[in-house]
Amino acid sequence: MTAKERACELIAHMPDESTFEDIQYHLYVLQCIEQGEEDIEDGRSLTHEEVEDRLAKWLK
Repeated sequence: MTAKERACELIAHMPDESTFEDIQYHLYVLQCIEQGEEDIEDGRSLTHEEVEDRLAKWLK
């Protein structure tokens, strides 16, 4: 599905009373989710354990 198709589908499922701000926010969230999924597929993510290790170092 193209970005335009995903955006149209998202907007079609939103209430008729949605504002431009509502639409922009939901499109932003969709974009962030898709970027996260792409990062995971490309190996640009950390395991839970790796995150805990990094946080432990920062919080010392």
